[in-house]
Amino acid sequence: MNYLKFSISVLFFGLLMNVGAQDKKFKIHTVAFYNLENLFDTINDPNKFDEYSPIMELNANKQEIYKQKVHNMARVLADIGKDVTNNTPSIIGVCEIENKSVLEDLVNDSLLVQKNYGMVHFDSPDGRGIDVALLYQKKAFTPISSSTHELKIYDDQDQQRVYTRDQLLVSGLLEDDLIHIIVNHWPSRRGGEERSRPKRVAAAKLNKYLVDSLQVIDPYAKIFIMGDLNDNPNNASVKDVLNAKNKRSKVGLKGIYNPFIDFYKNGLGTTAYRDDWFLFDQIMVTKPLLEKDYSSFRFYKAGIFNKNYLIEDSGPYKGYPFRSWNDSGFSGGYSDHFPVYVYLIKETD
Repeated sequence: MNYLKFSISVLFFGLLMNVGAQDKKFKIHTVAFYNLENLFDTINDPNKFDEYSPIMELNANKQEIYKQKVHNMARVLADIGKDVTNNTPSIIGVCEIENKSVLEDLVNDSLLVQKNYGMVHFDSPDGRGIDVALLYQKKAFTPISSSTHELKIYDDQDQQRVYTRDQLLVSGLLEDDLIHIIVNHWPSRRGGEERSRPKRVAAAKLNKYLVDSLQVIDPYAKIFIMGDLNDNPNNASVKDVLNAKNKRSKVGLKGIYNPFIDFYKNGLGTTAYRDDWFLFDQIMVTKPLLEKDYSSFRFYKAGIFNKNYLIEDSGPYKGYPFRSWNDSGFSGGYSDHFPVYVYLIKETD
């Protein structure tokens, strides 16, 4: 039995929570996000700059290394939330994937194939040739609609178009609950945080537009914003544009709750650089997911998935995420980011 805030006994797709003297049964789902760190195939695509991807720079054993990389990613996805749900995540947002083909290899890995994952993917105009996507267990989630939304940004010096990742919006039924998921990979900090900041502010404004559009149709829309934002919870894109709050009581009807604000305040992160930790990977939710009526799915808790095998255990990067790629090629590791996740619960008879 796991002891969290409550005493919890896990069932398949469900759990038993003992509140006082009364036992209540809750279904539970994990919703996760993971930056897969340059998950490229071994084929040179003439329409992309994939020759600069780490795997294309290898001189030998590309296919074997590719298979190991895919298997490593599958191991992590299969493990997120398993301690509590006895299941893999029902919904997974991913970024830094080259194409649909690598997703197909991923969901058909021996560790995931029995879960029967579907996928939603669109090609983005990103200069590096990387996209975002959504994976989902078909028995848990049924997509109703999906769309990709272009982020038009320009270089601050020569005003040339900067081609970056589109934002993915998927609406569908988690069991019988209508939910909406926006998957993001916002522009990087290349050139410095301050100089590149307007690009991420623009990405946040596009996110806010998508959220507002959904809330015009339904003010009570259950919306998830997830992704590698390349910004921390206290940066302007998240704090000011999205106006995300860390206290449930401060979230208005159309507001956004960010459980990762407090993680960041406590010194936790999902990626590290030059001995500084950054919490770029986040999952936020709208107000209707915070209600205390558990007749439909509600937010329960959030976490950073940072098990020991995902952490460098020696060398100059000891304590950092155990990444797949370094100056010597393939390290045998996983990603330079830790995944993040949230649990959703719903009371059941």
